[in-house]
Amino acid sequence: MLEKWWHQSVVYQIYPRSFQDSNHDGIGDIRGIISRLDYLKELGIDVIWLSPVYQSPNDDNGYDISDYQAIHPDFGTMADMDDLIEQAKERGIRIVMDLVVNHTSDEHKWFVEARKNKDNPYRDYYVWRDPVDEKEPNGMRSTFSGPAWEFDEETGQYYLHLFSKKQPDLNWENEAVRREVYDMMNFWIDKGIGGFRMDVIDLIGKIPDQEITGNGPKLHDYLQEMNQQTFGAADLLTVGETWGATPEIAKAYSHPDRHELSMVFQFEHVGLDQQEGKDKWDLKALSIPKLKAVLSKWQVSLGEEGWNSLFWNNHDLPRIVSRWGNDGEYRRQSAKMFAILLHMMKGTPYIYQGEEIGMTNYPIADISEADDIETINMYHERLAEGYSKESLLASINAKGRDNARRPVQWDSSNQAGFTNGTPWLAVHPNYQTINVADSLADEDSIFYTYQKLIQLRKEHPIIVYGSYTLLLEEDPVIFAYLREYEGKRWLVCANFSEEVQKLQLEVDETESKPIIQNYQRDFYDLSELVLEPYETFVVELD
Repeated sequence: MLEKWWHQSVVYQIYPRSFQDSNHDGIGDIRGIISRLDYLKELGIDVIWLSPVYQSPNDDNGYDISDYQAIHPDFGTMADMDDLIEQAKERGIRIVMDLVVNHTSDEHKWFVEARKNKDNPYRDYYVWRDPVDEKEPNGMRSTFSGPAWEFDEETGQYYLHLFSKKQPDLNWENEAVRREVYDMMNFWIDKGIGGFRMDVIDLIGKIPDQEITGNGPKLHDYLQEMNQQTFGAADLLTVGETWGATPEIAKAYSHPDRHELSMVFQFEHVGLDQQEGKDKWDLKALSIPKLKAVLSKWQVSLGEEGWNSLFWNNHDLPRIVSRWGNDGEYRRQSAKMFAILLHMMKGTPYIYQGEEIGMTNYPIADISEADDIETINMYHERLAEGYSKESLLASINAKGRDNARRPVQWDSSNQAGFTNGTPWLAVHPNYQTINVADSLADEDSIFYTYQKLIQLRKEHPIIVYGSYTLLLEEDPVIFAYLREYEGKRWLVCANFSEEVQKLQLEVDETESKPIIQNYQRDFYDLSELVLEPYETFVVELD
């Protein structure tokens, strides 16, 4: 495989609203990010994935963009943005912009014009259909609950919105739309950014009349055209959010010969704790053998024909240490376990803000404490269907998006050092014991495990390019695998439980010194292992 700079890079996602407030209005901003760049440099990351900072009415926290070439005043100015790009570059950090081109805000000038009348030049920038029997054109549903069609009284037609009704879908079949998008992307490329994270990019090839949303037949034509017209010659990192991707589909996106994207986010592992055929809110226990099978499939299947993204967390997902680990007695051990397991795999790892210090979910007691539109809509819809308040709150506390969006906990001062004002979303009460300042002062903290993992990836090609072999496939709690490259073999082993586990590994070596671990041991007896709760280690096999 042709080596790329982003193969050994580690990406850190910033959700700006919750990262660092510099002007005490309770909302994180660009100057706040700039003030923390030295912290990120110390962590060792190479790339910042910046969630949207564009002009937006914030119906969906910035993923409803009303002007792609303006900065929301909450976050600062375009001069601040230029300064962030430059100051990050001085520290060897590239900025990857989060870009939403499946839909805009209904306050975008294109849609404001489009809904004036059917003959408006911008009308065909969006997806409009006539009523059928005085109802919606078909039965398509919005991700945020309810029908995906909204009736426009002024013009007597429905427009499509796969998300909020304030997020009308763009019509990618219209060449003028595609030209506008490519011009806008080149505006940002000219500013010196390091790439794009493409929000729900698998939806741009939708065929509404056939109720096809993801992976439509023209999707890859559009992406190849986008590549050619924008980032193709610029050696940028491009990652697509593709909820319906299989390994074969991922190869279509990321095979170097196809000239589309660098990589995609696949979400197959993310759905393992939801009931079959139901929504993410319908919970079930995680099966460790199934988790091993899914992650291993993605490690092996892409081969040299595609590239993988590695992640546990993002702004849409709950905190992994609360979700599948133990955020109480074994918070530190389980957080380190997740870090080591993931960062020893092949692909580009993504760290979500606060993950590197083991931030946890924040349970709520009433829906009035929720901010997220998806959460609030689901709660009221299901309450009307007869679900109990208790069961709905249990689902929200397990899976709600607000869990990830709480302000970053910088220190033990008021409001966790995030702001001197009132934060837009309440700070987790545990900030006095879980924060960056304490993590930096503790040599055994989760932070330093992440720092070491990032450094190991830069120093050892076996992590970046080595083969992968799953061990103990059926074991209910042990996740172990081998990495091999140019005569070297590394063993990664993790106890995914709160119980002490005894096991034997079928390897020739009897003992080996650790490369990285989450319990302090001088060596591991591989012939007869006794692993403590969530104990995880990596060793080199002779």
